Amino acid sequence: MLLSTGRHRSTRTLSIAAAVACAAGAGGVYLGLTTGGARAASTTVTVSTTAQLEAAVRNAGAGTTIQVRGGTYHPTATLRGTANGTSSARVTLRAHPGEKVRIDGSELPAGSWLAAVDGDYWTVQDLTFADSPAQGFVATSSVGGIFENLVTADNGDSGFTLRGDGTTGNLVQNLDSHGNYDPAGHGRNADGIAVKFGSGTGNRITGARLYDNSDDGLDLWQFSSPVTIEHSWAFGNGENRWKDPAFEGNGNGFELGGGGASVAHVVDDNAAWDNTLHGFTENSNTGAIALNRNTAYANAGNGFHFATGTARLRRNLAVSDEGGRAELGSSTVSAGNNWDSGVATPPFTSTDATGAHGPRGADGSLPATVFLTTGSTTMGSTMN
Repeated sequence: MLLSTGRHRSTRTLSIAAAVACAAGAGGVYLGLTTGGARAASTTVTVSTTAQLEAAVRNAGAGTTIQVRGGTYHPTATLRGTANGTSSARVTLRAHPGEKVRIDGSELPAGSWLAAVDGDYWTVQDLTFADSPAQGFVATSSVGGIFENLVTADNGDSGFTLRGDGTTGNLVQNLDSHGNYDPAGHGRNADGIAVKFGSGTGNRITGARLYDNSDDGLDLWQFSSPVTIEHSWAFGNGENRWKDPAFEGNGNGFELGGGGASVAHVVDDNAAWDNTLHGFTENSNTGAIALNRNTAYANAGNGFHFATGTARLRRNLAVSDEGGRAELGSSTVSAGNNWDSGVATPPFTSTDATGAHGPRGADGSLPATVFLTTGSTTMGSTMN
């Protein structure tokens, strides 16, 4: 097997005996070593204990597939993958088909992340990362990552994080991230998903449900390249569910910048409701953020708060937000939104959010719901 010894493709080759022993110890089958010890095909490893899982992730290389049998796993140190895959030989960590896997951080030392990927071309899917003392799942300077059908819940900081320069071409699809709260920060840091402190193009978030987190649903603080966010929902963020007397959570649904960033993020067909601050906000990002066909409903602040930048808002819908539909600066472009002159507000089919909390589809897609739908083909989120 190939074991990465550095961040960018520095590898060494284990002996045949060591590679076979590692795979066998992880309860799997090693496929295809040449007589010289180099990888000839791929590695398939099936794990069923925490020790096997830790070893398999630590020793993975390009072409490795780690299948995790159903159950709960309790790592005693951050589950960290450092290998680099390639576009044709990915590193894959996934639940065994049809089985539910929970990776639980309750036995980690204080301040530890639960899981971290420090390599390129990883696929991580069909897993739950929960109860970490700090971040649930972090990918740093990842290229070409696919992170799908994941749950990050009840962690001690943000549930899911992309960070670092060179964060390029990653897909986060069908993520549920909820109940994350940082007691050390009194709730001011734990977001559902954070894309922070880095740069890199081609990153896309789609099909996410980001809810009941102590800070924001989504936060793009100090990420200096455009991110695309689509078909995602953020709701119930910022409420002090932890009875923290010094609580400081913000509670924006979609916080689209901050920290001096000037970035033209793309925000299409999303919905934010019942957040304790704004539904959608630039958070001082002066870039030309493009927001098209989004819906804000019953947020405690503005539906859309873009007071200082150059955002472009078109065909968005804001209803029953306590702070008002929109607060826009003089450089903001606003057209075809329901707060613009002469634009009517279509009625909602339903304001009962029960369906939005329901189970996802078999493929991980958002649940079908009529909540906040209008039947309009031109304005507001389609809620799918």
